[in-house]
Amino acid sequence: MTFFVDVTVRGYELDTQGHLNQAVYLQYAEHARWELLRAAGVPQEKLLAGGVGPVQLEVTVKYLRELRGGERVRVSCAFVYGAGKTFRIEQRILKEDGTPAAEISGVGGMLDLEARRLIADPAGHLASLADSPGLLGIGV
Repeated sequence: MTFFVDVTVRGYELDTQGHLNQAVYLQYAEHARWELLRAAGVPQEKLLAGGVGPVQLEVTVKYLRELRGGERVRVSCAFVYGAGKTFRIEQRILKEDGTPAAEISGVGGMLDLEARRLIADPAGHLASLADSPGLLGIGV
């Protein structure tokens, strides 16, 4: 199952060429990541209470199509785990007709907020906090 959120491009997010400012694509991706965590039952407050927080370590954006004010887009988000302290985050921004506007991929981790180090098993830790770990790609 792919998690997604719908967003409408707002006028104040446009650049001087009249299309979505390149930095806002990253904001849409960030919004989808937080919404995924929230939908899985791991809101920011729960993470902070547990002394951890998600961190983005690397991000790559492929801009494929321009977006203009008023367009509705769908922003997907999936966490992909492997061994170690990090995991991949795969995201797409799709126009209403399904045309890809951007592909965003990155490497993330879970930071121990006291030790300021990545925790060893991010999938296991998220699974222990989540009400719906399947949304986070855990146990599916």
